[in-house]
Amino acid sequence: MNKKTNLRSKWLGIFFVVTLVALAMSTTVFGGEAEAEYVSNMYATAWSLVPPLVAIILALITKEVYSSLFIGIVVGGLFYANFDPKLAYLTIFTNDTDGGMLAKLSDSWNVGILIFLVILGIIVALMNKAGGSAAYGRWAASTFKTRRSAMLGTSLLGCLIFVDDYFNCLTVGSVMRPVTDTHKVSRAKLAYLIDATAAPVCIIAPISSWAAAVAGVVDGVNGLDLFIRAIPYNFYALLTILTMVCLTMTNTDFGPMLEHERNAQLNDDLYTTEARPYAGADAAQAPVGNGKVIDLILPVVVLIISCVIGMIYTGGFFDGETFIDAFANCDASVGLLLGSAAALLITFFLYIPRKVLTFTQFMECLPEGFKAMVPAIMILTFAWTLSGVTGLLGADVFVAGILENSTGVLVNLLPVIVFCIAVFLAFATGTSWGTFGILLPIVVPIMDPSSELLIITVAATLAGAVCGDHCSPISDTTIMASTGAQCDHVNHVSTQLPYALTVAAVSTVCYILAGMLQNWMIVLPIGIVLMIGTLFVIKAMVAKKA
Repeated sequence: MNKKTNLRSKWLGIFFVVTLVALAMSTTVFGGEAEAEYVSNMYATAWSLVPPLVAIILALITKEVYSSLFIGIVVGGLFYANFDPKLAYLTIFTNDTDGGMLAKLSDSWNVGILIFLVILGIIVALMNKAGGSAAYGRWAASTFKTRRSAMLGTSLLGCLIFVDDYFNCLTVGSVMRPVTDTHKVSRAKLAYLIDATAAPVCIIAPISSWAAAVAGVVDGVNGLDLFIRAIPYNFYALLTILTMVCLTMTNTDFGPMLEHERNAQLNDDLYTTEARPYAGADAAQAPVGNGKVIDLILPVVVLIISCVIGMIYTGGFFDGETFIDAFANCDASVGLLLGSAAALLITFFLYIPRKVLTFTQFMECLPEGFKAMVPAIMILTFAWTLSGVTGLLGADVFVAGILENSTGVLVNLLPVIVFCIAVFLAFATGTSWGTFGILLPIVVPIMDPSSELLIITVAATLAGAVCGDHCSPISDTTIMASTGAQCDHVNHVSTQLPYALTVAAVSTVCYILAGMLQNWMIVLPIGIVLMIGTLFVIKAMVAKKA
């Protein structure tokens, strides 16, 4: 199986290199030939949703994410080019349009995220080689003595790191992976715990990159105030956190996750399937230093503080802006890049003078950290390109049109309609930020600014965006969770999907009630009772089947 995995990795690497060469050739030979005002015949039609659906369905069927994403990109390119092969090729690989691979890889936001990924991979490699991770693992094994405490510790850390979801996924995974591995928690379950706290916590935290993004797309009202007032109505985020805690406390699993967890506990196999892109990664970074727990804790703390400072710096905090306004106006990509770079530099001065690592050993971790992030970089590159091609086809315009046409229906049902539309749009495009960026400017102007229904509908938009993001294999946050847990991406998506859909079903009922009652103090307790009751019914059904 290892030989088969290595062969697959070799061919994927060759394919990626060939793709980059083709990209470079296409830029030189064909650049600039595409029409400036070109519009596809399939623009803003139902066909615009086909490419992401093709990629998602293929990924779930074949369990192969790279080829599935690329086929979805090709389908989207052909649709955009009206099946002209040359124009489709230019669309996919060049920057003649905003959706091409080169355009996505030259976007400053995306590049910042990629560099942040690489630097974080290097810091993790350094902590492993220095022995900090091993020392922390020994300490944590004596502190978190049960599987339940290990999973609750993972969830708690995820809730504490609420600044940014990307940062949350990768940091929690790096810190808690040795602990959960010791207690035989499957990588799929770890990825779920990470994902269930990343976006849901960020979308209800007023000081986060998500709050800043929401405040930035709402005109005519105080965006941050609207965000805060919407928190009690964000049923999907709140019920997801509740579900995660209940499943952990009652030791309940269902769907594909049940197989992964049983296999991890009975057979000591954390991966279950043959797809295990990160297997052996920790062994390849065997510790050579005499590091202690502080050699893991301090770099992580420095990383958190540095990233927060980096984000408020980009928002103008040091130029006189308030802390909250600085967060609202920050550039999260640049802030994370600046913070991680500063943390890497501080880690150098933490390790080298104390002789935890030699200079040569420190430098060896640079390519090791980069290689560890190659799977995530490849998936992100393909996911961004697919999202870009879907945007060229006007999928967002098509879905926004559905929403505008739905405003004539019974107004009290608008929250649940918006929730369902947001779920589908985020699922198809793989972007929660893009989803509420599209829908909020439509939702806010058509409603009375002083009405409680506006708050509920805004919350439904945010909740639906996170829900669709959780369900989508092409979501960057979902990819980050897989990377942080070092779990096969398709395994993470297939095991998380039943959990996300269960919470989504209860949230749908809550938004129907919220539209009628318009009081979160009544609806939220009802939602909590419904969620807990649903989980106990599922637990009983699983026990009966077993």
